[in-house]
Amino acid sequence: MRIIGGTARGLKLAEVGTGDAEAHLRPTSDRVRESIFNLLVNGTHGNPLPGARVLDLFAGTGALGLEALSRGAARVVFVDDGIAARGLLRRNIELMRAADATDILRGDARDMGRNRDAPYNLVFLDPPYGKGLGELALASCLVGGWLAPGARVVWEEAARPILPEGFVLLDQRRYGGTTVTMARAPG
Repeated sequence: MRIIGGTARGLKLAEVGTGDAEAHLRPTSDRVRESIFNLLVNGTHGNPLPGARVLDLFAGTGALGLEALSRGAARVVFVDDGIAARGLLRRNIELMRAADATDILRGDARDMGRNRDAPYNLVFLDPPYGKGLGELALASCLVGGWLAPGARVVWEEAARPILPEGFVLLDQRRYGGTTVTMARAPG
């Protein structure tokens, strides 16, 4: 896995190794990540990356959030409850020298609680497939004030996810066994 664009382009990220089967650690492939960022940067809805505050839910290796930093995001908060994932996150943040622009929250993305900081305008969501966790995480973020009005959400899932009420579908594409859905939060 590498950063595929921006200032850290070509940076090799930590190897996943055997990963964490219990936590369903499944990194986004370079091909799918490239497609996601092409949709964000070149889509008809404007490029949300420059200066973005990014929330990376079910962050795993952090490749999506780190890619966003490389491409101009201002800050990324990674959320994951897996021990192996948080270890990989710390290593990848260190490799990218991005400690000053990142935070790691240990916790369940389905129960985010109240946000005590400014809301986030770009959200990456890559939950374990087929378990309905993404819907719960977005609902929790909405109730807890984590999402800025009109925040862009990029959601990876095996099938077409069900967007919570008020979210607007902007684009949806299929890449092998992954469906990438781009939506806009209410507001």
